[in-house]
Amino acid sequence: MKKLTYKLLSVLLVSILLLTACTNDKEAISHEKPEGAPDTWIADRTVKGLVFMSDGDVSAEMNPEIAAELKEKTGITLELQGITVESSTEALTSGLASGDLPDFIAYYLDHSGRPEMQILLKGAREGMFHDLTPMLKETNIYSKYFEEGYLPKDTKDNVMFRDEFNDSSYFVHMSIPREAGTVTRKYVGGPYILKDIVDQLGINPAEIDTTEELREVAEQIKAANLKDVNGKPMTPIGPTAWGGADRDAIFNDLVWSGATGEKFLKDTDGTIKHESQTEYGLQRVNFIRGLLEDGLLHPEFFTMEENRAKEGIVNKSFGIVSDMHNYVVQNNDMKYIPLGPIDTVEGDYQMQLNYKSGYAGWSIPKTTEHPEDIVKLADFLASREGKLLSHYGIEGRDYTLDEQGNPLVKKEVLELKENDPEAAAKLGFRGVRSYWAEHLGYTDMDNLADFGEFEYGARVAGEDIQAAEKILQMWNYDEKFQNAKVIDGSTPKSFIFEFQNGDNLNIALDTYNENLLRAYYSKSSEEAKKILNDSKIQLEKAGLNDYINLIQEKESEGTTIKF
Repeated sequence: MKKLTYKLLSVLLVSILLLTACTNDKEAISHEKPEGAPDTWIADRTVKGLVFMSDGDVSAEMNPEIAAELKEKTGITLELQGITVESSTEALTSGLASGDLPDFIAYYLDHSGRPEMQILLKGAREGMFHDLTPMLKETNIYSKYFEEGYLPKDTKDNVMFRDEFNDSSYFVHMSIPREAGTVTRKYVGGPYILKDIVDQLGINPAEIDTTEELREVAEQIKAANLKDVNGKPMTPIGPTAWGGADRDAIFNDLVWSGATGEKFLKDTDGTIKHESQTEYGLQRVNFIRGLLEDGLLHPEFFTMEENRAKEGIVNKSFGIVSDMHNYVVQNNDMKYIPLGPIDTVEGDYQMQLNYKSGYAGWSIPKTTEHPEDIVKLADFLASREGKLLSHYGIEGRDYTLDEQGNPLVKKEVLELKENDPEAAAKLGFRGVRSYWAEHLGYTDMDNLADFGEFEYGARVAGEDIQAAEKILQMWNYDEKFQNAKVIDGSTPKSFIFEFQNGDNLNIALDTYNENLLRAYYSKSSEEAKKILNDSKIQLEKAGLNDYINLIQEKESEGTTIKF
């Protein structure tokens, strides 16, 4: 009851905040182009956006010089507002319920199976958003979305151009790579281990590819009685770099799931099962309970705040960080290097790539005047000129141009980013971790073609900020990329909201994940087993088996399922 009451109060508070923040008198809008204005000029107006994302992903405060440059090029003053509560999904629900929204909204939307999709669909069915199809067709960049094969299937069929809307589109899916089977950034995610431990114990971290071997290394770390930089005992296995979370990477061979993390997978006989219908959930629970009992896993592994986790990395408080990646600022000195990767329940690890991926989205409420201005702004930000501003900043201040017109990042900017990341971010562009343009313009991505370098500043950085690149080489990224499996399809949960009992099943699936946390901290293996068994019963009552039949039916009709 306390949890329910808290959620209700949170929703109420968000509604009040949205009503307070977004209710403004209509401001003047002028489409009269000033003399000497560039071709990119759109309108003299303020565009307000509400971003339903966590604070670190919003970058609401724009650098004044960047804002002035955007104003000069487009005539538009962009104002962003984030949310003030932890749950972006609850905030989105409340925001749409308030009916008082700014010029555009942005939100998380990795794929159509995200919980945001149901909320957005409800809004679209109730006529809350402008139809963007005719406006997008008139753009230079976003018009590519209508080209055959440009969009991945899930984006095209389940997000943007759903049959029920007859080619109308109310949501724009973002972060679409220009070319298929590519990535917008080379990530090495997963567990990392202290380089000091690797040297002291004489192990090859790339050979640690099972959870059994992971435990053996954790036992060696504990037996060595290692201390962090403050002289405190080191915990063998710590949480992710972003705080407590139940992520798959470090326990991969005990998680019944593919790369999507949705815990659906095919058995060896081709039968689709949910993890609750296998022994893997209990095996993982017992493995984790054993780590906790033996002091090998941090007791706050699933609950630690992000700031404390980052402090732990800086202080070398964890022998192993359960999940991070090669761009984590706190590891620029490569204290930690990749461990594994851990194999999966299907066998040896293999990188899996989407034909194309999507991430986040935006919509324009029906109350917005001249929605075509917002679409034109989005198209400018998605253009090379717009990305040059949003990714690299201001010519002369932050970069110069080479003979081919590609940016050369100034050395002092790279040094500031290295030595004082917070100060660098205030310069106000993506290269220094300011993401104001992401919400409308981060799509049609091909950094190498657009800017002559795959990673920001790579041509100038030299040895100063090469940790990320060195980790890529250490992990044999290019070889794994060449051997990657490329899939274009829909995730198992993509159809849950067309399932008759989809709401209840989705709640039961979320509850299963919550019950795993309960089981990790249970008093006995018998109690853990009961928790998981009760969750399985709840799932089956909610129609799990019927939903699996629906997935199999979709597959038989030709839909590719990416697990």
